[in-house]
Amino acid sequence: MIRYKTPLIDEDTIDDQQETELAIDTESEDVMKDPISERDTMVLKAIGEESLTAFTFDGLKRKLGVHPETLSRALKRLEEQGIVERTLEGYRVTPETEKLLKINQISMEEPSVPILQTRLPNDVPPQEVIPNLMGRWFGVLRWLGYSQNEDGITLKWITEDGRIQVNANFSAGDLDVEAKIKEEKDLSGAIRASHQLMGYIAKLYSRLGQTGRIVYLELFEPYTIPACK
Repeated sequence: MIRYKTPLIDEDTIDDQQETELAIDTESEDVMKDPISERDTMVLKAIGEESLTAFTFDGLKRKLGVHPETLSRALKRLEEQGIVERTLEGYRVTPETEKLLKINQISMEEPSVPILQTRLPNDVPPQEVIPNLMGRWFGVLRWLGYSQNEDGITLKWITEDGRIQVNANFSAGDLDVEAKIKEEKDLSGAIRASHQLMGYIAKLYSRLGQTGRIVYLELFEPYTIPACK
């Protein structure tokens, strides 16, 4: 008869394994403790497609084309779950946002149409121009929000009916203006709105290139820009 010797198992090892498994289960439960509804997913999808860092209520409402109360309830639920947070300017995304976008497999891509591209004057840093653009309206364009990463910052505007969106991407001394449109017939309006925005930016660079200013912006450290000689 063959006898199999039962291996000795350290009780401390069992306890450690159980604690590890419990920690993993708890983390998974924390991420999925509140199911994301279809309307909440709609909001997350818009945030993901635009890679938004911060946005306004009205801007997102125009983009989604939903009733204000519907959006308000969705944002309130997302805020309670720590996915977005309220700020003086509107809403800001949190680290939980990216986690949920991955869990729900929400697309991060949306096609756009290149409109304009130009080099920026090197005597006026973009950090001085950007505060004069954020939150502003230009013609038919209403402020939506912005996205920011290590490559630069993209300012976003949208029309009242949500049919045209114009983005201005400041990156490495370049300015790229692109548009997102609902239908081909909206392209002419997008081009006109983009040129109007670019005209204002050009005037802004011309004016700021003549005098220095002190800039305080949440995105960047406060600093003093010396006057150009």
